[in-house]
Amino acid sequence: MIALIQRVTQASVRVDGATVGAIGRGTLALVAIERGDGATQVSRMAERLLGYRMFPDSENRMNLSLAETGGGLLLVSQFTLAADTAKGMRPSFTPAADPETGRRLFDALVDATQRRHSPVATGRFGADMQVFLVNDGPVTFLLRCPPDRPPGG
Repeated sequence: MIALIQRVTQASVRVDGATVGAIGRGTLALVAIERGDGATQVSRMAERLLGYRMFPDSENRMNLSLAETGGGLLLVSQFTLAADTAKGMRPSFTPAADPETGRRLFDALVDATQRRHSPVATGRFGADMQVFLVNDGPVTFLLRCPPDRPPGG
């Protein structure tokens, strides 16, 4: 499982011109589910999304987590993050989970974070979405919880 996380002052996602998810200060997470991902990756990614220290403390050091600041979490599915871009001029999406598995595990990640934190907003899985954000810093990190077995393995 891969998550590209960004510290934001605000973020929202629209589908067909309507806002389906929005947060103020917090974390925008673009999430890709990979082949071989399962409950272990869901649990670990939920823990990392809520606990990753990327917010400033009183000394302006990145020592506070989303859970500690009470900020919002906007989860947006983005299978293209799982692409293999090592060769050629066209991405291969072989490492990405199939849509059914991707939806099931993305929904499980949403549930896992909502049980432990509020607010949590989402985009719409599989939809053509427009994501709007104001990156704060900018601060962006790539988190990865590797599959139990390698893609294709």
